[in-house]
Amino acid sequence: MSITIKAHFNKQTRDSKKESMTFWVKGEDEEKEELRELSRNVVTLEIEGLGGVTVEAEYKKVNRDDKKTVLEFEVKGGTSEESSSAFYSRSGTDVTLTISKASQTVKEFREHQKKYREGLKGKIHQDGTIDVEDKNQMTLDEALEDADSDPMNGVDDKDPDELPF
Repeated sequence: MSITIKAHFNKQTRDSKKESMTFWVKGEDEEKEELRELSRNVVTLEIEGLGGVTVEAEYKKVNRDDKKTVLEFEVKGGTSEESSSAFYSRSGTDVTLTISKASQTVKEFREHQKKYREGLKGKIHQDGTIDVEDKNQMTLDEALEDADSDPMNGVDDKDPDELPF
């Protein structure tokens, strides 16, 4: 199943955990039934004019109000920088967007996202603890050791407001 619509590429956001894209649809394309049928599935997004560059994403939700229909997508973790950059170059403009159902299930997609996120920041356990895999990250024990050391070593105790320089 596939649908091609005219939309406004409202925004593309990225943080350490996920990347998302939001499109606004207006006019007769809002009425297309395929928009609702494809929601909550894994889809492939393609913007006309980008030379066949595609991005795989979970079609998170469709919000409809009086003025427009908002489509929200969570991009698959590990998407190539070239694809993201190509899409980002069109952010804030009107585009012709093709949405096609991907072969991957939502469960498989979310499992991939979970593994991708753990690889970035460490492993999250059921009890809420985290094993950090970043060698440059200070541990809590190291922070406590640093707190025990006296940063004001050598400062005259007579005047507590005096700084060591």
